[in-house]
Amino acid sequence: MTEDLSPAERYAAARKRAAEQATALADFREMYDFGLDPFQIEACQALETGKGVLVAAPTGSGKTIVGEFAVHLALQQGKKCFYTTPIKALSNQKYADLAKRYGADKVGLLTGDNSVNADAPVVVMTTEVLRNMLYAGSQTLLGLGYVVMDEVHYLSDRFRGAVWEEVIIHLPESVTLVSLSATVSNAEEFGDWLDTVRGDTEVIVSEHRPVPLFQHVLAGRRMYDLFEEGEGRKKAVNPDLTRMARMEASRSYNPRDRRKGKMVREADRERERRQRSRIWTPGRPEVIERLDSEGLLPAITFIFSRAACEAAVQQCLYAGLRLNDEEARARVREIVEERTAAIPDEDLHVLGYFEWLEGLERGIAAHHAGMLPTFKEVVEELFVRGLVKAVFATETLALGINMPARSVILEKLVKWNGEQHADITPGEYTQLTGRAGRRGIDVEGHAVVLWQRGFSPEHLAGLAGTRTYPLRSSFKPSYNMAVNLVEQFGRHRSRELLETSFAQFQADKSVVGISRQVQRNEEGLDGYKASMTCHLGDFEEYARLRRELKDRETDLAKQGAAQRRAAAAAALEKLKPGDVIHVPSGKFAGLALVLDPGIPAGRSNGHRGFEQHDGPRPLVLTAERQVKRLASIDFPVPVEALERMRIPKSFNARSPQSRRDLASALRTKAGHIVPDRHRRNRAAAADDREITRLRAELRAHPCHGCDEREDHARWAERYYRLRRDTQQLERRIEGRTNTIARTFDRIVALLTEMDYLRGDEVTQNGKRLARLYGELDLLASECLRDGVWEGLSPAELAACVSALVFEARAADDALAPKLPSGKAKAALGEMVRIWGRLDALEEEFKISQTEGVGQREPDLGFAWAAHQWASGKGLDEVLREADMPAGDFVRWCKQVIDVLGQISAAAPVVSGAGGGDTVAKNARKAVDALRRGVVAYSSVG
Repeated sequence: MTEDLSPAERYAAARKRAAEQATALADFREMYDFGLDPFQIEACQALETGKGVLVAAPTGSGKTIVGEFAVHLALQQGKKCFYTTPIKALSNQKYADLAKRYGADKVGLLTGDNSVNADAPVVVMTTEVLRNMLYAGSQTLLGLGYVVMDEVHYLSDRFRGAVWEEVIIHLPESVTLVSLSATVSNAEEFGDWLDTVRGDTEVIVSEHRPVPLFQHVLAGRRMYDLFEEGEGRKKAVNPDLTRMARMEASRSYNPRDRRKGKMVREADRERERRQRSRIWTPGRPEVIERLDSEGLLPAITFIFSRAACEAAVQQCLYAGLRLNDEEARARVREIVEERTAAIPDEDLHVLGYFEWLEGLERGIAAHHAGMLPTFKEVVEELFVRGLVKAVFATETLALGINMPARSVILEKLVKWNGEQHADITPGEYTQLTGRAGRRGIDVEGHAVVLWQRGFSPEHLAGLAGTRTYPLRSSFKPSYNMAVNLVEQFGRHRSRELLETSFAQFQADKSVVGISRQVQRNEEGLDGYKASMTCHLGDFEEYARLRRELKDRETDLAKQGAAQRRAAAAAALEKLKPGDVIHVPSGKFAGLALVLDPGIPAGRSNGHRGFEQHDGPRPLVLTAERQVKRLASIDFPVPVEALERMRIPKSFNARSPQSRRDLASALRTKAGHIVPDRHRRNRAAAADDREITRLRAELRAHPCHGCDEREDHARWAERYYRLRRDTQQLERRIEGRTNTIARTFDRIVALLTEMDYLRGDEVTQNGKRLARLYGELDLLASECLRDGVWEGLSPAELAACVSALVFEARAADDALAPKLPSGKAKAALGEMVRIWGRLDALEEEFKISQTEGVGQREPDLGFAWAAHQWASGKGLDEVLREADMPAGDFVRWCKQVIDVLGQISAAAPVVSGAGGGDTVAKNARKAVDALRRGVVAYSSVG
């Protein structure tokens, strides 16, 4: 109370209030009708004193307020502010927010698709746009005072993360950087790096959620709290959940037991029935109804599958679920019709508009990357307005869009990561559940996990209670980066710049710990050496002989395995279409018909680049009607044709009826044949002279007769194992020092060999490469250099460029992609040949794709769709032939448009010009041909 203060204290407090009211922060606070949190005030005060800031806080905590204060400061000081986001959808959303607050004349937008008021004092853009500006030395950078990097934790992204570091490193020193991140466990480490490269940077970490989050498990008809709250004690797992999990694990009754002939007591059956009446995984409509009855909607249900999201909406519709009244239904229809007015009626049918609208009117929707962007935007708008109350979404929704809910539901704690089904991490769990609880609306948020068979309450408690989400750099130099850096700074300074990256900072820091481990290991080695001393002779020498013998036996065993694999591969190379074989092992063991003998030894297109194969991979039809591409692992022994069959010309591997008929003919033709058993040859070790010599030397050694020989040998084994580990650690230290710079050196050497660089000079070829951004930048540049795309029509050029951006979601080995004929097909073939040449060069210069550097094989899977769309074909026909969701189709078209834009700028950069102008013109025409219909009226991508 002020009356309790002395006159001097009251005077000091009054002066402090007056000083605060004179700050920019005081003006800024008056623009909001709510008070700022302590972490927001601390960050804004640091910004006003001229410091950079890193703010790490949970989703929904309001960290963007700090970014908006940077905008406020820039406008007040007459400077520019760039607000960068990782995705176009977020850029659009932020642009709308800032334009509403400060006026459309003061705010601009720059993304790959849109350019609105680009010279405004405040410009919202994607991070890649700012990176490209920095390399191009754009005039727009003049007067830049502040850069806000929203979602800066994206620099962990293995595909795009490097862009964030490039921007942070290359921004002029005069620019104040505002970095906004999700809660990460190594914020201080990231802050230390920012302090090193950007100067004085304040790190503000807040783990406080403005809306408290409660964790639940839904099992059967009952919702259980995950944690048992208690006074003055750490949160403990709800004992009811632990008891249920234990009961489920110890069930003695199994329906399969009858088939095994086991006796099951009636009491056990009764107990099983009682348990099952309490514990089951509730259905999706049941979950939504339950949450609705408890006032926990709106809710987002995260399902890690696009198809399952769509299926969930259908299940709710079939169950008769209605979450909207008539007034809300009418409002939904009005908004949807307004937002989709530009879409032609014939396209609406193709896009499943009426089924989608039915769900929206009932307050239910899906949200995933396969949806048309316009449809996703409508779902987001209706959800924020409270007109959609249940959304089934993939995890991509958690990565940016402002769509908070009262509750978040997780069906499973396992997701497909592109290679296997893996448990979600604590960081992923925190990010997904961070959507629960709307600030200013909800008193509390709720995270609900559905009970599944094998559910572990302790595992869930570990996910919910852990806040470990470390930021790991994914920075790697690229060809485009190399020529841009050399052009601006020269080779030596470029190398120094790359050594300031966060990736190198983390690598150098980790070396300190490894060095300490090496010292401890060396002390341990001295102790082991003393323990293996033998009074009869040199036990170190004896141990060396034992290791040499073991290594020789291992080598021979590997050679034998390699010979067997080679024999199996040679047998596979002899197979022809129509051969009936017996697959000796693996998931598809048994009778099979060869449809295609497979590719020769070498490389083929995989998930992200290429896979290395050690032999042919035959495409077969099994007796069980499955068409599969087999690998060498399925053929541990040589295989030969048992019989031959004619494959009908009408056979279609994708037609179930076709497969059924041919598999039936296969069983009839060869079902009775019993394959010969393969006999193994005598082991090579039995006749090896080196093994005979080593065994003789061992028996003759003095230590061989020692009574404590095996005890000494155990110490010797520990000694050698620790020495091997120490040597590996020493190699890691050597490998981690200057790693980024060494990769840069190899890239520069390759570019010099190809005449893109000459010392510190960037050649005409290099200047063309400097304008091409993307994963296959060098391949695109080589295609322009060799005139591969000369004489192509706009549609044919679009087909070729699609191979530079498209990557299939999963490898589809069953059928080769359909390609446009004529010049486009020839050009695509030439692109693959150029890639093969580049790939061999990269191998020569030790540039490895496994390290995230280098050129993956172009993927031709979108070429036909791009060609057809650019040729003016209808959406129905293109989507049907492409077998692709509308959202994916639009996204790939926009990426093709983006690269075509780069090609139109880069193509004329050719010494002696001429042909480049034709490609540039056709690239611009291809952009116009692609940007129509659904692609044109989708505002985000």
